[in-house]
Amino acid sequence: MNAESFAPIPFLDLKAQQARMGPALRARLDAVLAHGQYVLGPEVAELESRLAAFCGARHCVSVSSGTDALQIAMMAEGIGRGDAVFLPAFTYTATAEVPLLLGATPVFVDVDPHSFQIDLASLKARIADVKRAGVLRPRAVIGVDLFGQPADWPGISEIAARDALFTLDDCAQSFGAALDGARLGGAKLGGAPDATATSFFPSKPLGAYGDGGALFTQSDKRAALYRSLRTHGEGTTRYEVLRIGMNGRLDTMQAAVLLAKLDIFEGEMARREAIAQIYDAGLAGFVGVPARVAGGQSAWAVYSVLFTHEAARDTAQAALRAAGIGCAVYYPRALHQQPAYAASHDGVALPVAEGLGRRILALPIHPDLTDAQADRVVAVLRRAGG
Repeated sequence: MNAESFAPIPFLDLKAQQARMGPALRARLDAVLAHGQYVLGPEVAELESRLAAFCGARHCVSVSSGTDALQIAMMAEGIGRGDAVFLPAFTYTATAEVPLLLGATPVFVDVDPHSFQIDLASLKARIADVKRAGVLRPRAVIGVDLFGQPADWPGISEIAARDALFTLDDCAQSFGAALDGARLGGAKLGGAPDATATSFFPSKPLGAYGDGGALFTQSDKRAALYRSLRTHGEGTTRYEVLRIGMNGRLDTMQAAVLLAKLDIFEGEMARREAIAQIYDAGLAGFVGVPARVAGGQSAWAVYSVLFTHEAARDTAQAALRAAGIGCAVYYPRALHQQPAYAASHDGVALPVAEGLGRRILALPIHPDLTDAQADRVVAVLRRAGG
């Protein structure tokens, strides 16, 4: 056996990526240091143009984080007190905390047991629940492209259209993912719903070296509002204040990092897919591997497998850690089971979301993972038992 057979395998390896990018990254950062425009410098506009072209959106507005992207999108729609915002119960807290911060009520929806995306039957039922209760106004649906896979946007949009609901894609984990263009109207995520929010947190497939995010839309009016809201609600000049906004700008250094990474992004996406296929082949029939969304291409931000029960998951997690292999649980509890959201939930059972946290485990998947390392992950899991 060689040294690689025993070396630790990190869950994420940004140092290896940085070493591989080398002079290109340094040149981008040095250019910012040379011109000194650290807020909304020329790299920000360049990044917005390239990101919009990449995903087929008319507009891209960069912002300071994925959470701020969600907030700005909902602020632009005037979503607030008395409004119901429908969203999956199995996702990261940012999706639900933003409606609450704005005074709206998150209405939690169950997810598909195989793809982990929002369940359309549950979405219909939850909209009917709210309408029947008559306390809240159905206003918006946030679909989450969880773990890198696309949600069923044609299905979500069809349901939302029946009640004129604003559709917001929380694409924080899935920039670069695609859904069949014949069904979506453009293959890359970012152009179909009313607005799409993404994150450039360092662990994302396209990640900065700090916080960052972006909004995509086909609407000229929405894009103008987003640009105003991200800069304290300003108008045509800095000291013309048209509305209450926030400080939500992406700094130029992060834009420079993202531009360097965007140059190699397609190759990294292909590498993530190759690793996913190694896991699929080695683990299918042994544990539950991620179901591919029909017509979709995942960005593979996270590769999560399902075990038959919690004890099997815990045994596998312990075995991976003992072998020096990084792993993580996304997410231990559904959002409506978290203390922060207990008062907002109407008590409806969401059995799939409630059960996933006891059986799910995320494996290493990043572009600097070798085939041999992926094979070693598979071997350790198979020895641990499913």
